[in-house]
Amino acid sequence: MLYAFMCEDTADSLEKRQRTRPQHLARLQALRDQGRLVLAGPFPAIDSPDPGPAGYSGSLIVAEFASLPEAQSWADAEPYLQAGIYKSILVKPFKQTLP
Repeated sequence: MLYAFMCEDTADSLEKRQRTRPQHLARLQALRDQGRLVLAGPFPAIDSPDPGPAGYSGSLIVAEFASLPEAQSWADAEPYLQAGIYKSILVKPFKQTLP
């Protein structure tokens, strides 16, 4: 089943994001390589594709897992959460309708 990970950043997280990004992307690339990643990306803190120093307010990830507990366990090990970049990750079952 698909699960949506709605991640909320702490304030002033940009510098930590940049330092921790390789570990974060490695986990997402592993999901992609397994054919389980539907989409992933950050929410710019301002209305711009490149928010510059304003940074990001969080992220959205949609990926396939066998169960909600498995998805939650994956979220709990997220490098951005461990580094204090995400203050929370809400995990919910997701039913893709389109495309």
